Amino acid sequence: MKRKLLSTLVIALLAMQGFANEGMWLLHLLKKINEAEMQGMGLNLTAEEIYSVNNSSLKDAVVRLNGGSCTAEVISDQGLVLTNHHCAYGAVQSLSSVDHDYLTDGFWAMSLKEELPIDGMTVGFLQYIEDVSERVLTGVTADMSEDERNAIIGQAIQEVRAEAIEKGYDADVKGMYYDNEFYLFTYKTYSDIRLVGVPPESIGKFGGDTDNWMWPRHTGDFSMLRIYADSDNNPADYSDSNVAYTPKHHLPVSLDGVKANDFTMIMGYPGSTDRYLSSYGIQEALDLYNPTVVAIRTTRLETMKKHMDADKAVRLQYAAKHAQVANYWKYFQGQSRGLKKLHVYDEKKALEDEFSAWVSKDPARTKMYGEALGLMEEYYKEHRKTVAASVYANEVGFGSDITILAWRFNGNVAASYNEETKAYNPDAIAAYRTQVDDLYKDFDLATEKDVFVALFTMWQKNLPKEQQPEIFNLINKKYKGSVQRFADKMFATSFLSSPEKLKAFLDKPSKKVADKDLAMQTMSSVISMFRTTLRNPEIGVKFDRGYRLFVDGLRKMQPNKKFYPDANSTMRLSYGKVGDYYPADAVHYDYVTTANGIVEKYDPTDPEFVVPERLIDMIKKGDYAQYADENGNLVACFISDNDITGGNSGSPVINGDGHLIGLAFDGNWEAMSGDIAFEDKLQRTISVDIRYVMFVVDKFAGAQNIIDEIDFVKTEAKPVVKTVVKAPVEVK
Repeated sequence: MKRKLLSTLVIALLAMQGFANEGMWLLHLLKKINEAEMQGMGLNLTAEEIYSVNNSSLKDAVVRLNGGSCTAEVISDQGLVLTNHHCAYGAVQSLSSVDHDYLTDGFWAMSLKEELPIDGMTVGFLQYIEDVSERVLTGVTADMSEDERNAIIGQAIQEVRAEAIEKGYDADVKGMYYDNEFYLFTYKTYSDIRLVGVPPESIGKFGGDTDNWMWPRHTGDFSMLRIYADSDNNPADYSDSNVAYTPKHHLPVSLDGVKANDFTMIMGYPGSTDRYLSSYGIQEALDLYNPTVVAIRTTRLETMKKHMDADKAVRLQYAAKHAQVANYWKYFQGQSRGLKKLHVYDEKKALEDEFSAWVSKDPARTKMYGEALGLMEEYYKEHRKTVAASVYANEVGFGSDITILAWRFNGNVAASYNEETKAYNPDAIAAYRTQVDDLYKDFDLATEKDVFVALFTMWQKNLPKEQQPEIFNLINKKYKGSVQRFADKMFATSFLSSPEKLKAFLDKPSKKVADKDLAMQTMSSVISMFRTTLRNPEIGVKFDRGYRLFVDGLRKMQPNKKFYPDANSTMRLSYGKVGDYYPADAVHYDYVTTANGIVEKYDPTDPEFVVPERLIDMIKKGDYAQYADENGNLVACFISDNDITGGNSGSPVINGDGHLIGLAFDGNWEAMSGDIAFEDKLQRTISVDIRYVMFVVDKFAGAQNIIDEIDFVKTEAKPVVKTVVKAPVEVK
């Protein structure tokens, strides 16, 4: 009896206090670590109802898109899937043409027969998670070298994965806490995915780059897909005979909306965080990495935009590329701003000082962890010398499609060359031939040449010769240092500069021709730079060992703290609450925006803030039907203090009853340093309200067939009970 009372009291206290809702938690550990706190905040489910291996649970409705680039959720018993507009943007682009511009006009299938197959898209369902740490680390000792350790771990991981694959699963083994623990994740992957519906990009990208990472937001960032399976509901390649997938669980759609302090949880596949990053790493990011990325991407974006503005066909070809480059161009600017403003370096340094003091108080701890911070410091001291060159090799070396095409050719065809027969493998040639048209679908020669010239000229001017690939020796010697003259020659002569030339080469493949090709030489020189100038295994060992020891020691130094591993594209859950915030002195942001804000932002002279006139008319009339809130407004977006990052795009925002209330699609500008340090007072997840999504599908698109297959739930309003105060009875 006392134990039950104490548990109830703890939950009540948790519910009363404020929460710093940091954490991307592993689902199979929710029962042990998070369940009580979540229930105290408003969760009406058990951990078993969220993650179960043997029974249907919420995890069965949440999927990884294309191996984890985004997240999606199943919202009907016919395999209907909801994700962000920007997650399906490339797919919509690939299905579009000048005559059928689905990016501009949107697309809605009014029947299953009208749904469009998407090449190359996959959807993966998590089957189960297993802690395999003991097995993977068997034989590992503290005094062995990193090479010895990695060899043992690598072999064990191969065996664990092989066993899971033999059982019919896709399988990943992921290291956690800098390889102090290891977990097996198994999946069932479906590849017949079809486009069901997508709003015009004026709705799906409303606000464009201007509003990206910003709040308030009014973006209808959603798209709809469907999973198809064979007659036994199993994965199958695309076929007309496939049928709509029947899920183990799908999410009901709530029409209740959100209120301040409502419980929210987000499930999905966050890609990468650096919450354990040291003060040395933060200083390197601020001084070198971030500003270099931003400078290069600025040039790339400006060059692409010039060609996109001049030609509608090029705009369609480069829409997805431009959006991808712009997203993290703005992100790194915001991250640097946040790291400085929020004094994250100072916080990290204070933690490291505390760690150092804790280690020094015990000889055993000194022996185990005493070298950790020193190894990290030594790593960054050496690494800083090549940071800019590494960024240039990534961002410039593969910033133009001509070098990407060369890299793909090298891996798919050139690698098949047989020195004995002096010939390429004919099967490799035949397979590559089938990919050619798709490879060049989004390739414009004039655009790619200008991008190449602009970026390689930056490399030539901004970095010393010893940090440039060898191709610059040829440029300086034969082309008098002119990147433009070199590019003119390369794009005129390379067999990779057009699909016609590549097909002609594949008809008569020649290693001699490939070796002399300037695009191939450029790619090879960049790869060579990665393998020589930028490769330093000795300092990599210091990074691995230093961080592993630091994180292991940190968890022992703070035994009462709940630690979670960095995001690594595995399914996680974060939980929090809906709420406003104060980004600066005298500035307050509410927790919801309404469709009225779309009208306020509408600007027919700015492509980023134009929406169809019919939508404006509908908003002005205010006929929102069941999708209106209690005040008759249509909520567009809302914010909560959930912890997310890239890869969570499209993740379901779920209320305490397990119902879908929105789709996460962005973070906020004031907390762009959140991947490194969570800021509970500022960090917010921006989500599109599910009622706005359904309004667009129902009222704007008129897709009643989609609405009919969704399970809507709405809490009945409780009747107001009036207390009648009776006059006192006079006692005589």
